[in-house]
Amino acid sequence: MDQKAHPHGSYWLHSAPPGDPAPPPDGPFTVDVAVVGAGIAGLSTAWELARRGRSVAVLEADRIAAWVTGHTTAKLSALHTLVYDRLRRTRGPEGARLYARSQMEAIRYAAKTAQELGVDCEWEDTAAYTYAEDPARTDALKAEAEAAREAGLPAEYVTGTELPFPVAGAVRVADQAQLHPRKYLLAVAEGIQRLGGTIHENTRVTGLGEGDPCVLTTRSAAGETKVTARSVVVATHYPVFDRALLFTRLSPRRELVLAAPLDAARAPRGMYITPERNTRSLRTAPLDDGRRLLVVTGEHFTPGAGGDVEERFGRLAGWAREHFGELDFTHRWATQDNDSTDTVPLVGPFHPGSKNVYVATGFGGWGLSSGIMAGRLLGERITGGSSPWDDLYDPRRIASVVREGATFLKQQADVARHFVGDRLPSPAGPSVEQIAPGDGAVVRVSGERCAVHRDADGQLHALSARCTHLGCLVAFNRAEQAWECPCHGSRFDVRGQVVQGPAIDPLEPREL
Repeated sequence: MDQKAHPHGSYWLHSAPPGDPAPPPDGPFTVDVAVVGAGIAGLSTAWELARRGRSVAVLEADRIAAWVTGHTTAKLSALHTLVYDRLRRTRGPEGARLYARSQMEAIRYAAKTAQELGVDCEWEDTAAYTYAEDPARTDALKAEAEAAREAGLPAEYVTGTELPFPVAGAVRVADQAQLHPRKYLLAVAEGIQRLGGTIHENTRVTGLGEGDPCVLTTRSAAGETKVTARSVVVATHYPVFDRALLFTRLSPRRELVLAAPLDAARAPRGMYITPERNTRSLRTAPLDDGRRLLVVTGEHFTPGAGGDVEERFGRLAGWAREHFGELDFTHRWATQDNDSTDTVPLVGPFHPGSKNVYVATGFGGWGLSSGIMAGRLLGERITGGSSPWDDLYDPRRIASVVREGATFLKQQADVARHFVGDRLPSPAGPSVEQIAPGDGAVVRVSGERCAVHRDADGQLHALSARCTHLGCLVAFNRAEQAWECPCHGSRFDVRGQVVQGPAIDPLEPREL
């Protein structure tokens, strides 16, 4: 979501605004490790490496902790909805235990890091819940509680919560946390720089030459330059390089977020999520006036295939008011995540032939704990160590992909439908004249499909409608004023500039 254009935007960005941007490189340079992407995974990795005495540079296309991590709901939890019952079936009991242990250690490590950095990031110890209102789901919740407990989490099945509405049942896991993600990561970034690391914002990485050393090509207002590094970490949420074919194992998912002040006496202190009603997730955060900020998330959809997103915001607002009474929503935004085909994130060597390039992606909506876990795992690997869960998260794993073949095939069928369908003749769509102010549509202009947007003043802006990643047709999200690709989740503003990868090039302008 374009924070400049949308007055409500992410609460985390508004309450911890960025300072002056770190400058792009002013010429070629060499480091031990170059980290591409400055979200939770990239900064956590750079922090680990800087603490181990490595020279490290972070290259960020926009601002640090401003996009995916800046739009999260900021739950730091090892209870990832209903993951453990599935894991013990697909990865075995030991796989489930390793997953639980890695996530719990990430939470403890974040608490230690916040204390070490001396940052007030609104850290609150609390419990996490996966609940259901439908009694038909209680068997699944009981199985999840049992599986999570077997995996080593302090999990229990309960029938009562602090929510202002009844639930049929819930899985409760104690010793979890919530925090202000921007305040935490801005402190981590300062810590990296104090240890000699460098951060370069507004610096887009456009090329990667693997080797010993590796060479990255960057593009910024200062021009194009080269960065040489012994190791490279690609932590751009969705990998911006396709040589590993990880795009075949990831599916993008966008979710809407609303936030409203709530009297502290009425505010739940735990973190809650249900898969019902196309997902409903909530938590609260402290406000300076003594109230709490209710943060509600849900209505997930594939970018570019969400239909009327404004209507989705309305459904989410209606649900919140139904359960919490009259609310004045002060902020609204959206977050984007990538689900791996087998539920487990992909963290490790970029592809089977990689020796010096690593990746961290596929966090499935649980990026805070998984991003911190990824930073620790990659920090160990790059400096010659290892962790007990290297194999669990290794992107080169094959057996689990085979076990999750149905999910893999469905995902690829959805993408193939766009690849093929977008290249076939289509029924006549709207004309340029039918596009209302503030709206956009893909229309045919001189035989070519163009993405045309009419701004609030009636001015038309035309772009190529083909995503610069792999050529799927984009679609317009009126609520967020963005062009979105349904294949791999790339997003562009109304002038065609990239706001979310994996695309690295803007949509080309067209004349009407």
